[in-house]
Amino acid sequence: MRVVVADDSVLLREGLVRLLTEAGCQVVAAVGDAPSFLAAADEHRPDVAVVDIRMPPRMRDDGLQAAVEARARRPELAVLMLSAYIELSYADVLLSDGRGGVGYLLKDRVASLDTLIEALRTIVAGGTVLDPEVVAQLLVARRTDPLAALTPREREVLALMAEGRSNAAIAGQLVVSAGAVEKHVSNIFAKINLPDLGADNRRVLAVLAWLKSR
Repeated sequence: MRVVVADDSVLLREGLVRLLTEAGCQVVAAVGDAPSFLAAADEHRPDVAVVDIRMPPRMRDDGLQAAVEARARRPELAVLMLSAYIELSYADVLLSDGRGGVGYLLKDRVASLDTLIEALRTIVAGGTVLDPEVVAQLLVARRTDPLAALTPREREVLALMAEGRSNAAIAGQLVVSAGAVEKHVSNIFAKINLPDLGADNRRVLAVLAWLKSR
C-alpha cells in the first residue's frame, strides 16, 4: 500500500511515517502543508493519503480542500482525514459524492496501529470509515432541521439559489442590492456550517441541504 502522509506537526508526521513503514506500508512522501500534499499526490500517485484537516498555509480547512481537489484529479485515491476536532460539515463534504474510499478519524481516538492500518485497508478497498463520535453527532444532526436557524429572507434567497439563480438574479427578484444578497448568502453558509471550499461548491451543498429539508 503506497501512502502519502500530510500533517503540519513534525512529530506526528514522522511518527506516522515510522509506524506505517513498520506495518509494511510504503510511505512515498511526507509533507507539512496542503500545496505540498497536492504536488506529492500528483507525483507519486499513492493508493491512499493520510491528511490533517487543518494545515498551512491558512491553518483552516486547507487539508480538506486539498483532499477534495486530489480526489477530483484522481477519483480512485483513498483519503483518510485525521483531526483533533469533530467538524460535521467536513464529514458531509467527504461523504457527499457517495463514492466511498474516505475516512474521518479523531487523532486522540486512534488507539492502535492495527486500528489505523485496518482503516486504510477499508478505504483503499472502497469502504468508508468514520469515528464513532463523528457518527453519533451526524445522527443527532440529521434529526434536526439544518435550516432552522435561517431567517425568512435567507430561506427565500436559498430557495432562489435552488432554482439556479445567480446573486444578481436573486437581487432583481427580491428587489434588493447585490450586496444584501451576498450578505444573506454568507449568513446561510455560516448558519448551516458549510466550510469554505469555494463559492460554487458551497452553493451546491447549500442547495442540497435545502432539498433534503423539503
